[in-house]
Amino acid sequence: MSTSAKRDADQFQSGSTSATEAGGSRQSLRPSASQSLKPTQDVVDYVREYARQKPDVAALWCFGLGIVVGWKIKPW
Repeated sequence: MSTSAKRDADQFQSGSTSATEAGGSRQSLRPSASQSLKPTQDVVDYVREYARQKPDVAALWCFGLGIVVGWKIKPW
C-alpha cells in the first residue's frame, strides 16, 4: 500500500470530516494566511517523492522528455 493510500485510509478510519459535514461554514474550508497555497512547491514535492518511490519510471520519463525536446530544438 502506498504512503498516500495509507494516509487516506488512516484519515477515513479516524473519522475526520470536512467543515461542511460537521455543520461548519464554508469559510473554514479556506486556508488561513499561515496555510497559504503553494502549488508549485506542492508539485515539486510530489515529483520528488514519486521519483524516490519509482526511480526507474522517473528516469524513463526524463529520457523520453529529453528526446522530445532534443527533437524539437534540433541543435545540429
